[in-house]
Amino acid sequence: MGWFFIRLWALLVYLFMFLPVAVVVLLSFNASQFGSFPMTGLSLRWFIELWENDAILRAFQTSMILGGLTALISTTLGVLASLALVRYRVPGANLISTMLIAPILVPEVVLAVALLLFLNFLSINKSFALLLFGHVIFTLPFVVLVVQARLVSIRRDIEEAAMSLGASPVQTFFEVTLPLMLPAVLAGGLFAFTISFDDITGTLFWKPGGVETVPTQIFAMLRNSISPEINALGTVMIVLTVGLPLLGAAIARQLARKSGG
Repeated sequence: MGWFFIRLWALLVYLFMFLPVAVVVLLSFNASQFGSFPMTGLSLRWFIELWENDAILRAFQTSMILGGLTALISTTLGVLASLALVRYRVPGANLISTMLIAPILVPEVVLAVALLLFLNFLSINKSFALLLFGHVIFTLPFVVLVVQARLVSIRRDIEEAAMSLGASPVQTFFEVTLPLMLPAVLAGGLFAFTISFDDITGTLFWKPGGVETVPTQIFAMLRNSISPEINALGTVMIVLTVGLPLLGAAIARQLARKSGG
């Protein structure tokens, strides 16, 4: 009976977490303008109107560019930092590692306010570069943790064998180390992209005037009224933020299987 109640409680928790998401997805196909049950029919009307909304398209484009740049910069810095901390003797390595991971431990609203106040003290105005900088700070720890965990499991003697056969350190990295750690690199990049794409707290503090991302655009639309377009936009975001990690996990598993074989 104890396991039965544990399973029942777990099921109720999952329903509490995911039922609202399912309702949003279902209402995005509602033919009626009013998001209520029972539904009057199924339609793609709100997705078509979403596609024709210039403000939402601009916000989506901004989010894609911001997420892509964040993933690129965070992944590059995360790989370099992980290599330095794991493969080389760096003075104060523990302190550096703690500082890199610290943004995860600090509440995002505190981090957002602190960065904004610091840049205001330096008389630096809000800009897209500031927004990108904030997203990199917030996503870099996730990349470092994922890549470090993979890099620790890669045997050092494999790299030493390559260098003993005449490969330079750069060749060893690109031809031996990087292929072995590629699943973690892709996973870290996808983490950075999805976190950046979904972020709203830091973005509200860091974004300049006239620049909107998808989450901030949804927030702005909710101030006026609950439009059915919001449900359609929410469905698109759910597909992206859930589908991309699943796709990345499948690719990483396939790459890990090939490298293991």
